[in-house]
Amino acid sequence: MTDELAEIRQKKLEELRNGERGTAAENENSESAAEPVHVHGAGDLQDTVDDGVVLVDFYADWCGPCKQLEPVVERIAAGTAATVAKVDIDANQQLAAKYGVRSVPTLLLFVDGEPVERLVGMQQEPQLRSLIESYT
Repeated sequence: MTDELAEIRQKKLEELRNGERGTAAENENSESAAEPVHVHGAGDLQDTVDDGVVLVDFYADWCGPCKQLEPVVERIAAGTAATVAKVDIDANQQLAAKYGVRSVPTLLLFVDGEPVERLVGMQQEPQLRSLIESYT
């Protein structure tokens, strides 16, 4: 990736985190800070987890428990100070392997770029909120 593309990606990530808005066309295609950020590749994940507390949901579209967890993850994104990211393991197999994701859903909690907690399987919202709050 060129330096220019890296700069653009970083700026967009900061805009998402700060809840800044672009043009109407950009708003249709971008995610707000209150929604999970969809990660596309290792560089994108690293940019996302580098700062603060980030909950990363490794999921698959074909996974029943992942679909059950999705509204919980969305409420966590909207109701906590933490960034919430989603990684499709089918589209990001190397990334899933790098973090030892062997079953889905797997949730990793990152603090300042380092994974500090791992949860596998369906999780309850109060447990996730409590875990995030213990690191914020």
